[in-house]
Amino acid sequence: MFKLRALSIFAAAASVWASGATAQVILSAETGPPGTVPFTAMTTLAEIASAEGIADFQVTDGQTATNSLQNLAEGKTDVSIAPLTLTFLMQKGAGPYAKLGAEKGAELISNVRVLHTYNYGGFGLYAFNSSDVKGWDSVKGKTILNGPPRGAALGHGRGILQLVSGAKDGEDYKGIQVNWGQMSKTIADGSANAMMLPVTFPDARITRALAAGDITLWSVPKDVWESEAMQKYLKAPGASVITFPLSDLPPQKGLTIVSEDGIWRSLTTVGAEVVKASMDFETAKALTAAVIANKEIFLTKAPYMGTTNVGSVGFGLCGAVPVKYHPGAVAAYEEAGMTVPDCAKP
Repeated sequence: MFKLRALSIFAAAASVWASGATAQVILSAETGPPGTVPFTAMTTLAEIASAEGIADFQVTDGQTATNSLQNLAEGKTDVSIAPLTLTFLMQKGAGPYAKLGAEKGAELISNVRVLHTYNYGGFGLYAFNSSDVKGWDSVKGKTILNGPPRGAALGHGRGILQLVSGAKDGEDYKGIQVNWGQMSKTIADGSANAMMLPVTFPDARITRALAAGDITLWSVPKDVWESEAMQKYLKAPGASVITFPLSDLPPQKGLTIVSEDGIWRSLTTVGAEVVKASMDFETAKALTAAVIANKEIFLTKAPYMGTTNVGSVGFGLCGAVPVKYHPGAVAAYEEAGMTVPDCAKP
């Protein structure tokens, strides 16, 4: 059972009371596990919203985004994380939403609006140095931990591993999935030969796992990255890219990151903070304005937040992605002097 956290932080609340500001709105929210970009993005918004008297958030963490998005679309929660690839799949009634069907999926996604978007981190293959997985070409016949039981992380993990190694889950290797709350324990207990999971820099799950032994993390090889198949995959709805020199990263004892030319390359999932279409204009506007005004707080809240593109406008939207900004969010961006693409307006 996941713990319900009322994120009216004491210090922030004291500041609010001292200034006479009060948050008149209580919003339920769902996000991922602690130590991840979605969790930090949501809880930072919750802290700021409370401190500025916009709203008090009650955040349920450790959730799978697939379920959270559907809960929001069905009106069961007010704010949710949403990998944009899931909004595309819901509209089509595909993937984890196949049971909904296209008609119901399209109806549900019409209830969803965006406050702001950001990217989560990269994807990488990693293994303890004691494992017999020594890189992308040695995953066949092995057991690979590749995500939660369903959702964007699992889909991207499977897709990238197949493109790089040629190995397909269930045919060439055994993929195992566990809920996010169990992930660190499963990594450390040796249930899998290797992990194909989202990673941040630094990565909380890897940092905890280093207590059990040294780890090697592999970037997507340059030749595969530049291939037609990978470049097409990187243009999929809700996907973007993350590349940077490994020399930009501080060394982490026990962790070796492998790239043939010293450049990290991986797909990144673009996600959004989404709300119900019925959220009132002023609340959506105030929440979005708070993100814009406090961009640097978001980007420095944790070391891995610096490359997340929080505070940008239009990032990841349009094309095959069906969700649009909330009208209140559009107003906040435009008042801040930012141009919202027409294709992202409701």
